[in-house]
Order: sequence, then C-alpha cells, then structure tokens
Amino acid sequence: MAGSMPHHSKLEDAEEQVDHLLGNEYEHEPVPAVARRSLFSVTLVWAGFPMIITGAMTGSILVLGMGFSHALTAMIIGNLIMLAYVGALGILGTRRGVNFALLASVVFGKKGYVLASGLLSTLLLGWYAVQTGITGALVSGTYGLSYVLMTVIAGLLYIGITFVGVRGLHYIGLVSIPLFVILGVWVAADAASTTTWAAIMAYPGNNGVASMSMGVGLTVVIALFIDAGTVTADFNRWAKTPRDSFLATFSAFPFANVVAMLVGGVMTAALAVPNANPFGADNMFGYMNHMQLGWLSVLAFVFLYLNLGSVCSHCLYNSATGWSRIVGTHMRLAAVILGVIGIVVAAGNIWAFFIQWLSLLGVVVPPIGAIILVDQYVARPGAKMDADYRPMAFVAWAIGSAVGFAVENLAPQYSTAISSMVVGGIAYAVLSAVSKPATQTA
Repeated sequence: MAGSMPHHSKLEDAEEQVDHLLGNEYEHEPVPAVARRSLFSVTLVWAGFPMIITGAMTGSILVLGMGFSHALTAMIIGNLIMLAYVGALGILGTRRGVNFALLASVVFGKKGYVLASGLLSTLLLGWYAVQTGITGALVSGTYGLSYVLMTVIAGLLYIGITFVGVRGLHYIGLVSIPLFVILGVWVAADAASTTTWAAIMAYPGNNGVASMSMGVGLTVVIALFIDAGTVTADFNRWAKTPRDSFLATFSAFPFANVVAMLVGGVMTAALAVPNANPFGADNMFGYMNHMQLGWLSVLAFVFLYLNLGSVCSHCLYNSATGWSRIVGTHMRLAAVILGVIGIVVAAGNIWAFFIQWLSLLGVVVPPIGAIILVDQYVARPGAKMDADYRPMAFVAWAIGSAVGFAVENLAPQYSTAISSMVVGGIAYAVLSAVSKPATQTA
C-alpha cells in the first residue's frame, strides 16, 4: 500500500503541472468569477457543437421522411424547444458555476447523481464513438483508405483537442464554424441552382412519399443534442452572466443547428436523388468529392476531420467531465482513457446504430433535465446537496421514461422526447407538492 503512494503523488504532480499549463477545468468545484470566459468564447464553444456534417445528414433524413416544408417546421419548432430547455439549464450552471454532475448532485443526491451523470456521460462517450466512426467510414469509402486506420487517426486527433480543455473547444470552433458556413452555404446554393426554390419547398419526400410524422420529426431534432443539451452546465458554467449563457445557447439552438440541418435538407430536396443515403455519399462531403476537383477533395478531407472533430471533442469533454467527477480524477486523464475506449468501439462500426441512439436518447434523457428545471426553478430554488439520494427525482424520471417508451411503442406518430420531458417534469412537480406538507409538519 505504502509503496504505491509515491507513484500516486507523481501522477498528481503531473496533473497539476498540466492544469497550470493548460488551465484548471474545475471538475470538482464551481468555476470562480476570475476564470469565467467571454461571451465570444462560450459562443464559439456552443455554436461549434451542432454546426456539423452530422446535423446536415439529420436535415437530409428529415426532408426525405417528411418532405421539405414539414421538415422545416420540425426543425424550427424542435430547435425552439431546445433553446428553452438548454437555455434554462445553462443559466443554472452559470449561476452556480458548476458542471452537470455537481448540479445533478443537488437534485438526485450526493450519491444518486451517479446514475444520471453516469448514464449521460456514457451516452456521450457513445456519441464520440459514433462520430469518430462516421469520420473513418466517410474517408474510407471516399478515398479507399483503411477504415480502422482513419478511425484511429481521427480518434487520437479528437482526444488531443479535448485534452486542451475548454480552450480546445474554443479553438476548434474558431476554425470549424466559418469553414462549415462557407462550404455548407456553397453546397446548398450550388445544389439549389439545379432547380427552383418552389420545387425545393414542394419536395414531397423520398420517392414522393412522406413517411415520417411531425412527432417523430420533432423527436429526431430534439434527440440529436438532448444529451449534450442536458449537461449544458459543463459549458455554461464558464459564462460570466446568465445573459451571456443564454446568448451562447441561442447561437447553437436555433441558429447553428438549423443552419446545419438546412444545408443537408436543401441539398437533398434540390437533387431529389431516389433512395438517397445521407450516411453514404448523399451528403455535403460526398457532394464536394463528386465534383472531382483535386483541391476540393483535399479541402473536403480536411473539413471532415475538423468539423467532426468539433462534435467529437465536445462529446468527449462532456463524458470526461462527468466521469472525472464520479471516479474522483482529473478531466484530462479521464478524456484519454475514455477516448481510447471510444476509438476501440468506433473501429467496430457502432456508428451504424445512429438512429437507434436517437430513439434511446429521446426516451430516457429528457425527463432528467425537466426534473432539474422544476426542482431548481419551482420546487427548491437555491437548494444545497442535502441527501445521498432523493427518491422523488428517480420516481419522476421513471414515470417520464415509462411514458416515453409507451408513446414510442403504442403511439409512434407522437414525439417520445416531448412526451417524456413534459410528463417527467409534471410528475416531479406533483410529487414535490404532495411531499411539502409532510415535510413542514415534521
């Protein structure tokens, strides 16, 4: 036992030196006012998250399934719901200066938070693996390079960005956002030039059939970022004021997310390719390579790695922040370990289960955020960590999730994400109201 102590001390010394060099990530305590970041920086962190090629692919899926006009409606409504949900959760993180794991400790308990934070941190690690796998698959399929090698290179690059910390998310956003705007707008405009805007608006869906209901469309929009949106305190704790926090959220929902979805949606509706496959060649990356211009193919290659590097590093940052709190270690060490696990999983082609991930997240995750909102804004504003477990929060979570699963299986035309979110929040509000008289009597 004693023999292991010097090794432990050396590890701690190394971690402290890295923190001194790259900046403290405040995994286990509130971010002090002096360490808060500018509105520009927090906006870069948030806007760089959803403005990605995967968002464009999702826009394509919505347009293929719903037709362009209905898909546009789903994009706008879904993103406004996300603005309200993520914006309100983000302000809680800003006011307290804490990450999601610490915020969840207040609502679910000093020990109970592990279930909520552990679930979300694991799902976000899954997203890191999915997006890393998509990087490898697109590069491999387009250029004939080794899928495993391209995936490993991508994963290591994304670990490096995450290791830098919140500054790394700032810098990748600084590059990936303008690159996506320039290339995305050009792809959408070039594709649109082959037809008319009237034809794009009237696009009925894949092969003339709209197979996706508005409820399912809203779930797809919401579920795409509901996990990272729920742990938004990880990002928004760095904001100086609630106003800055909300504006940074607005830059992501609706702005960046709608821009990304529209790039894919406009391209899909304009080209009207029968049985289009957004996860194959029918996306903006495939469109650029289809031009068969050497310089554009090189730019597309670099763009893909930088663009998906943004979402991957964000997901790994969230996952590492959560798990570092749970196991009592540093974010950067957790990022390296989890990142390697994600690379191994990505090499196994898990990105192919993309839609199944959306369905799962749409059911289980939204009640968590709704419960935190009701607790901190209505039932117990300013509450402290006062119990190891808070059973009411878990009961409400179970009720919301159960309703979500029921909707998905019995009434799939409705939104599982909205259903589980609303019911989970209402259930917690009712349980809190019922328990108050008993608490006051005691």
